[in-house]
Amino acid sequence: MKPFSDACEENKQPILEVISSYFSKSESILEIGSGTGQHAVFFAQQLPQVHWYCSDQEFYHDGIKQWLVDYTGTNLSGPLKLDVNQASWPNKTWPEKNFDGIFSANTAHIMSWPEVESMFTGVGKHLKTGGYFCLYGPFNYDGQYSSESNQRFDQFLKARDPLSGIRDLNDLKVLAAKCGLKLIKDHEMPVNNRTLVWQKS
Repeated sequence: MKPFSDACEENKQPILEVISSYFSKSESILEIGSGTGQHAVFFAQQLPQVHWYCSDQEFYHDGIKQWLVDYTGTNLSGPLKLDVNQASWPNKTWPEKNFDGIFSANTAHIMSWPEVESMFTGVGKHLKTGGYFCLYGPFNYDGQYSSESNQRFDQFLKARDPLSGIRDLNDLKVLAAKCGLKLIKDHEMPVNNRTLVWQKS
């Protein structure tokens, strides 16, 4: 059965409204952590000028392929095998190219902090100068939760995996600066989520 995420279905349009302006002049976008593949298909359809490369750990590839097989356009590739735990990027399946933009949704709070560090390091390496990295999900501010629902969600995450959890924006800024990335916009999104937009200097 084709995998389906209610969250992807609900947030795809609000996310599109944000990322479309940043990716309007882009030719190639890498999605880190494509999950079910729903976002990849929808964004490729809505941004026909962009070639969208979806990626994830190999475990998720069969589900992603079930979504991609029905897509009739020519601007969607993947899924690429990408695991941020890899000691070095690129691995053998990484494209021999850098990207105009990079997108990731609901990944930073699932990853451990070392994995978040690896993701930002990879983005810093593979994002072209001036390109945008759009990161969607829940985030904390100055060590505080932005809502009670996010606090409950964080408790759920940590009960399942103590290394996961909602990340604080200040910590991400410090990490991003080391990777040549600067936060240029913090977009408020539905259901207490945000889209953080970083630009490579």
